[in-house]
Amino acid sequence: MSAPTMIHPPVSVRRSRVAVSASYAAQGFGYAVVVTSLPNLKTRYGIDDTVVSLIVLLVCLAAAVGSLAADRLALRWGSRVALVVGLLLEAVALPLIASPIGLPAFIAAFAIYGAGLGIVDASGAMQGVLVQQRVGVSVMAGFFAWYTGAAIVGALLMSAVAGTAANASIALVAGAIVALTIAIVGVRGFDPRLTKLAPAPDAAPHGKLPHRGIALFGTVVLAAFVVDSAVSTWSTVYLHDVLLTGAAIAPLGYAAYQAAILVTRIGADVLVRRFGRVILAVVTTVLAILGCLLVALVPVTWAAVAGFALAGFGVGALVPLAFSAAGDLHEARSDEVIARVNLFNYAGAVLGAVLVGLLADSTGLAHAFLLPMVLLIPVLFLARRFGPRPQRVAESTPAS
Repeated sequence: MSAPTMIHPPVSVRRSRVAVSASYAAQGFGYAVVVTSLPNLKTRYGIDDTVVSLIVLLVCLAAAVGSLAADRLALRWGSRVALVVGLLLEAVALPLIASPIGLPAFIAAFAIYGAGLGIVDASGAMQGVLVQQRVGVSVMAGFFAWYTGAAIVGALLMSAVAGTAANASIALVAGAIVALTIAIVGVRGFDPRLTKLAPAPDAAPHGKLPHRGIALFGTVVLAAFVVDSAVSTWSTVYLHDVLLTGAAIAPLGYAAYQAAILVTRIGADVLVRRFGRVILAVVTTVLAILGCLLVALVPVTWAAVAGFALAGFGVGALVPLAFSAAGDLHEARSDEVIARVNLFNYAGAVLGAVLVGLLADSTGLAHAFLLPMVLLIPVLFLARRFGPRPQRVAESTPAS
């Protein structure tokens, strides 16, 4: 394979970090206002939980297509262009979702949003990996921290304007404005590198995509998102319907989970620099396993809230660690690697919501949380692969 083509001089590292952080924040804010507006939108259109579930599934499928589209766009024009396209799609879709349009158009707007979501997920991670390669130290978790923090802000905004579909529309339009602003302003900060590769007559085996590594880190991402989707979908239901907590207490499980994710992502880059990715992956995975076990076996409120928080430590670390390690598999083709690993995100999201719900019907919702725990166990045996690849260490030097 030939070397990747540099079509523009790289922008400053500082500007790139700010721009990529902003894109993660726009993604987190937009997603939060979408999912928290669903109850009001459900009332507006008179749809039931089954239709809502199908819309969520549609978003996941469209996001998977979007992730593949990000790969194509990045190969042709670079991940900077892909990220801007994804943000623009979200900026178009969110006002459509907010508008009182017919149900078919409403569903189509969610499909557009899902495609943008997948493109931004994949291309944002591509940009994050490029920045991390230039910095020469771990910074990936910090980008995800911006996502989580902005998601919390989006949820709080929805809480402040809650009550009617009209108020929900205000937050959705705000999400569109944020995405559009980042697309326009941030383009000057996104890394312009193009990773399109042209086949060479003497192409060596090492130029091929590392499919085994993609599957390995994709499995880690899948396990993390099964946990994420299970807790996001079922934690409040479990506390309210099974443990019979009050309406004010039931959301605390999810709040503790998100708080743990945010704390982990704020500190993970420092911990990686000090202890390495392997140790952090093992420790946080063990905490997440213990958290799921605590929820499943100790059916009291304090244990559930604590268990969900422990699960958050695992998810908060594993997702950025997996993308960082995947980006090291083949630095010249990291965009393509990231796009493929990102596909496991949506499979995990669907499995976590659906399978835990199905298991709850037969085993009870508490024991259903053993499923995410079981899927986390193989991560312990894969953790050594999070370490730096020897052949890449010598090649990886901080950008001047």
